Amino acid sequence: MNLVDKIDKSKLPQHIAIIMDGNGRWAKEHHKPRVFGHKNGVKSVRSVVEGAAEIGVKFLTLYAFSTENWKRPKLEVTALMQLLVNTISKEINDLDKNNVRLLTIGNIESLPKDCYNELLYAKEKTKNNTGLSLVLALSYSSKWEITDAIKKIAWEVENKKLSSDSIDESTLDNYLNTFNMPDPEFLIRTSGEHRISNFLLWQIAYAELYFTNKHWPDFRKEDLFEAIFDFQNRERRFGLISEQIKN
Repeated sequence: MNLVDKIDKSKLPQHIAIIMDGNGRWAKEHHKPRVFGHKNGVKSVRSVVEGAAEIGVKFLTLYAFSTENWKRPKLEVTALMQLLVNTISKEINDLDKNNVRLLTIGNIESLPKDCYNELLYAKEKTKNNTGLSLVLALSYSSKWEITDAIKKIAWEVENKKLSSDSIDESTLDNYLNTFNMPDPEFLIRTSGEHRISNFLLWQIAYAELYFTNKHWPDFRKEDLFEAIFDFQNRERRFGLISEQIKN
């Protein structure tokens, strides 16, 4: 039996988030420049998106570029931005044909103009698709997102459009970049690192975490299926005890 056949399609995580780590280390192991790792990481993106769509995952969020990544060497950042533009341009027709909707979270207005425009075009072209929603986290960090949400809430209170007494968890939910998405139930990180790296900190409060030693360029849809199978064999308690869950 194939691993995908072991997955219970009625108990899929509706939103999976992935920290795509290890491109640079993979390139170093192959005695290549870091950009070589990023280029090969695109193959993994294609495979994982295909796998998620195949089994019926509703939302897949990929941590593509953090606000901290702007501090990397200029040559690498420039190459990453150009790779992003080229990849979206090449893949958009296939995404559209396969009913995939492209979304973004993060400060995309800080991206280079050609990259920003390519993203807007791709989002517009796929906005009516009803299959997998592929969410690219670009120029994103959770601290930036939460700070931005608090600023917006403060403005609403100051201008008497919102009462401070009415603010609760759902208020902040509505001001986050992910306001129109379910919270991730499952977070995957590749390349053996065991940290969250400022990614969806509010949204993953009760997400299951999965770490694999595979570098991102070696990660394929079969690895995604293995991770999901692991997820489905966990007991999610949300602060309760096992007996309460079973009853």
